[in-house]
Amino acid sequence: MDKSAILRLLHSALTYTASAAKRRIVRFRQQSDYERFLHEWSMIDKSLAGASDAVRHLPFIQGFSLRVSGELLRSHARDGIWIENDPLISVHNSTSTYKPVIREKGIPWGVQEIKAPLAWSMTTGHRVKVGVIDTGVDFSHPDLKQSLGRGINLLNRGTLPHDDNGHGTHIAGTIAAANQLHGMIGVAPRATVYPVKAFDQNGSAFVSDIVLGIDWCVRNHMDIVNMSFGMKTRSKSLLTAVTNAYNAGVIIVASSGNDGKRKSIDYPARYPQTIAVGATNRLRRIAPFSNRGLYIDVYAPGDKIVSAWLRGKYNEMSGTSMATSHVSGAIALLLAMRPGLSPSDIKAVVKRSMLPIRGTKAPRTTGELDVMRMLQAGDR
Repeated sequence: MDKSAILRLLHSALTYTASAAKRRIVRFRQQSDYERFLHEWSMIDKSLAGASDAVRHLPFIQGFSLRVSGELLRSHARDGIWIENDPLISVHNSTSTYKPVIREKGIPWGVQEIKAPLAWSMTTGHRVKVGVIDTGVDFSHPDLKQSLGRGINLLNRGTLPHDDNGHGTHIAGTIAAANQLHGMIGVAPRATVYPVKAFDQNGSAFVSDIVLGIDWCVRNHMDIVNMSFGMKTRSKSLLTAVTNAYNAGVIIVASSGNDGKRKSIDYPARYPQTIAVGATNRLRRIAPFSNRGLYIDVYAPGDKIVSAWLRGKYNEMSGTSMATSHVSGAIALLLAMRPGLSPSDIKAVVKRSMLPIRGTKAPRTTGELDVMRMLQAGDR
């Protein structure tokens, strides 16, 4: 790729407005081209209007997110670069059953269902680090105060990843809430949740924000990453980030989506490097909203789940997001006992320790999470 082509890309980033060009992810076939782009960008005067966010550097996948016109796309077709859209991605929750709850005290039904309390005499997830790429967290929530690391706010660097949506706080509560006397308790009450705020108050994020979030989790040595979000279209950039994290030994747990589909699930759960989670209800049946089928690795409680919410409150939510947080917590319990297990080891343990699901014709290769069986399988 010649230098003039690189300069045209930079010019595009600084010229086009949001309405004139879509945000896209650009990656280079040659390491030398990537390094040259990086050098040229570093030479640009950052005082230029809009330059600070005109290009997002994505070192984890050796790429950049910037606004590129369709015209420029065509001109770069043979320039030795990959260009794909940087689309919006949404958190997974079913808003139809969303409702506030006055108080949640003790052990929520989903935590009981997966038999987590039976494991607490052996493991509570101590010292296991769980990165939650989501909307942030309510740092003042009494049930989470003992359970949180600082994390990062990718939308407003330098400030804490405060939750302005509620979804991330709900996920964090199920994973690691620790206030049994006066509030609720999560699956792994001594694990530490590190909130990675990539999603705005509407529950939306660009794929490039997710890539940055995965990068942060790997660099900061998260053991598990909870991804309670998804999209319908595949993204090579997201796959590269997930693969890099998997190769670094990070376990990625992802929600399958809430479309009630039988033969399809959302990305990134569809990638084989993740543990794809579907949702069950109190009857131990697959929840009607949950995606299902061969792509699902494990099911967990996800219907009418009460957990922590903004301003110290509680909320009932349904979705494969909620199921995913149960699985992340369960893996934290296992990792505290067996810290040497790799992502492929963990996936194998989860899959061979599941309980058959009630009232389903699904193949017996899928089932519901059971913590005690999982801990026993992890010892083999």
